[in-house]
Amino acid sequence: MGRIFLTHIGGQRLFSCSNCDTALTNRAELISTRFTGATGRAFLFNKVVNLKYSEVQDRVMLTGRHMVRDVMCKNCDQKLGWIYEFANEENQRYKEGRVILERALVTESEGFEENVDS
Repeated sequence: MGRIFLTHIGGQRLFSCSNCDTALTNRAELISTRFTGATGRAFLFNKVVNLKYSEVQDRVMLTGRHMVRDVMCKNCDQKLGWIYEFANEENQRYKEGRVILERALVTESEGFEENVDS
């Protein structure tokens, strides 16, 4: 099978997979908490690591038609949310390339203080 290599994004507040605790992103990458997913509240992030992606799907969502991919944890395959590939409407284009993580499927915890004195 091979070894799974994971990336750690660092930061003082981390978001991780609720199933296996794999680090996904941090509070500094959070753009908005005003989204809704299948399980309830969802967050929009600029950068998320340690993900696997489904094939592109055309979905009609609350904010219009979008081309999206489901995102899963690279370590345990749990579905976590989706990534926006393309938005048909101009006012929704800011979402392109950004990732939605569903709040019920991730945990938030203390990260570590970043030492900038080096």
